[in-house]
Amino acid sequence: MLKYRLITAIILIPLVIAALFLLPPAIFGYVLIAISALAAWEWAQFAGWMTQGKRVGLAIIFAVGLLAMQSTFQDSTVLIDEPLIIYSLWAGLVWWIAAILLVISYPASAVLWGKSTLIRLLFGVLTIVPFYAGMMALRTVGYHTDTAFGAWWLLYVMLLVWGADSGAYLFGRTLGRHKMAPKVSPGKTLEGLVGGLITAGIISWLFSLYAPIPMMPEYLLLTSAVVVVVSVFGDLTESMFKRQSGIKDSSHLIPGHGGIMDRIDSLTAAIPVFAGMNLLIFSGFGL
Repeated sequence: MLKYRLITAIILIPLVIAALFLLPPAIFGYVLIAISALAAWEWAQFAGWMTQGKRVGLAIIFAVGLLAMQSTFQDSTVLIDEPLIIYSLWAGLVWWIAAILLVISYPASAVLWGKSTLIRLLFGVLTIVPFYAGMMALRTVGYHTDTAFGAWWLLYVMLLVWGADSGAYLFGRTLGRHKMAPKVSPGKTLEGLVGGLITAGIISWLFSLYAPIPMMPEYLLLTSAVVVVVSVFGDLTESMFKRQSGIKDSSHLIPGHGGIMDRIDSLTAAIPVFAGMNLLIFSGFGL
């Protein structure tokens, strides 16, 4: 299993970096739509749709919907003023506050949504669409000044999430005593969360020193810390839905890693929250 994980990581990481920096925004959007459609195919199980027909149908609905959304953009290189992007990011901010509350109160919270296919499908929309909107918004930040500016910020969030996850794992394994959400994911501990925050702080500091970004907002440390915490709950939220549905992995699309949602669960929370906080609440990277 470890061998497959390493081989897959070696292949995927360069592809992700190449997509971030080399693809123009419109093509980048089409790649995101494909990823989102696969995520929707997996999410159908969380809603109780186990047959391939319903799962493929949901994937097609998401793909068509996101393609329609992208077709409304006046300029695919300037998206922060697009109403659908703004509404999606606000929806993402509200949803992840609600998702954290659902995780903290699980399994009691499942009384409200556990048997409702419609509500669980709505949760999928609120998870996947803001993720797409946040990725597109960040990718096009400052695009007309520097085409790679937004790509660096997306890479930053990914490094932040991946680094925090690794730090949380190491601290949790060695020092973990107090469970975060034992009824959702018994392996996650408060000590691991602290380790993740420390690791993320180091990454943020190194990024400020070495990344070719003209300025680092003063509020970056605050937004980064919030994003790390939210990313943990992104992972826990998927774990909650899988536990409720009796599923171990969202799928087996990625050898050694499970499914698409298993790989992007933390990012589905981190990306829209980071984009929403920096672009809607604060001043947009000083631009």
